[in-house]
Amino acid sequence: MVPLMLKLFNTLTRKKEIFKPLKNKEVGFYTCGPTTYDYAHIGNFRTYVWQDVLKRWLLFKGFKVKHVMNLTDVDDKTIKGSRKEGMSLKEFTQKYNKVFFDDMKSLNILPADVFPKATEHVDEMVDMIKVLMKKGIAYETNDGIYFDISKFKNYGKLSKLKITELKAGARVRSDLYTKEEVQDFALWKFWDKEDGNVFWDTVIGNGRPGWHVECSAMSMKYLGETFDIHTGGIDLTFPHHENEIAQSEAVTGKKFVNYWLHGEHLLVDGQKMSKSLGNFYTLRDILDKGYDAKVIRYLLLSANFKHQLNFTFQSLDAAKNTVDSLFNFLKRLKDVKNNKSNPKVKGLIKKVQKEFKGAMDDNLNTNDALASLFKFINGINNLIDSNAVGKNDAKAVGNIVLDFDKILGLDLKSALKERKLPKEAEQLIEDRERARAKGDFKAADEIRNRLKEEFGILVEDTKEGVKWRRQ
Repeated sequence: MVPLMLKLFNTLTRKKEIFKPLKNKEVGFYTCGPTTYDYAHIGNFRTYVWQDVLKRWLLFKGFKVKHVMNLTDVDDKTIKGSRKEGMSLKEFTQKYNKVFFDDMKSLNILPADVFPKATEHVDEMVDMIKVLMKKGIAYETNDGIYFDISKFKNYGKLSKLKITELKAGARVRSDLYTKEEVQDFALWKFWDKEDGNVFWDTVIGNGRPGWHVECSAMSMKYLGETFDIHTGGIDLTFPHHENEIAQSEAVTGKKFVNYWLHGEHLLVDGQKMSKSLGNFYTLRDILDKGYDAKVIRYLLLSANFKHQLNFTFQSLDAAKNTVDSLFNFLKRLKDVKNNKSNPKVKGLIKKVQKEFKGAMDDNLNTNDALASLFKFINGINNLIDSNAVGKNDAKAVGNIVLDFDKILGLDLKSALKERKLPKEAEQLIEDRERARAKGDFKAADEIRNRLKEEFGILVEDTKEGVKWRRQ
């Protein structure tokens, strides 16, 4: 039986709740995917990484997860972008779909089971709108079909807007608007010249869907009228997710989603990311600076998703050192030669399992989970220094670290295999050994320095022979 002690902070109730799926051992999980009009920035990927950690943790705990992530390939931004570049909407969005999938792969984010495109689900959106019109909750104007927020009595329950703030009768056509614009929102936008050749000929008129109805139609098609988890960045709480709830529940008369999870913003150098401030970075900007994607992933998951994360290049450098320390630790375990087991190791393993899993069950507290992991590593390193860890102990410790990496997603096992020395570095180590054997310690020291400066390799002379590790 799957343990049900996972607690998640539900935006809907503003409290941590024990997670109980609708179906035993099965989880319906929807994430708001990208609007494919540009390269995703590191703030976007902070959200996608913690969502991936959540999925990995659910799988680790034995749940079956049906994961749906939409691709918004028709909205105000995609149409504007495609016209600017002189490309068809399909050609334009396919370009950025590929970019997004490549970036996801770089960060080792598990793919969703379904990636529905908005343009391929217009029929489902039209069906929803027809129901809302029949119920008198949606109405037609000269420029589109709008959802009447005054007809949905619980509007505002997710974002905690007060009914007195609602501006019934006022309308907003744009997909993006602020909290001050609490107005009827567009379900369907009749064609105008700004749309170019982007429109669908339907029974409700020639036009295209509004952004909000897209997610409702696609999520319910693949996960049902009520499902378990819906996630996104904190900025999507209003208006996007508020509108999703209103239109979905108005159609079905049922609760739309049981657990709403929203991640906090990523800051850069203590400020909101902005092109005007010169602190706006896509994932590829960071990769082009020479940073490994695993290092970026580690930094993005290092703080609990409910806390703001301040991105700096100093913190990224620290993350690189931390990831390197994990590789070096796993390599050090392979070098253990002692045959005598130590009961203290078993005790440390039992403790870290309890602490790590307890932290993850507490609303994905990755900060505390990582702290418990490095405390464990420090304890094992101290025992290795005293030659108090046996080969079987080392193997068990390595398995625990790799087990936890199934959640962290750093892919330490395959990366460890890849971290072989370049041939030139191997040759230098052999040359150094020959120099030492001849008593030419000056030459040996020069080679040691060269290995450090050119390859970042630290050479250590031990009782068991020469060993190396990355700086």
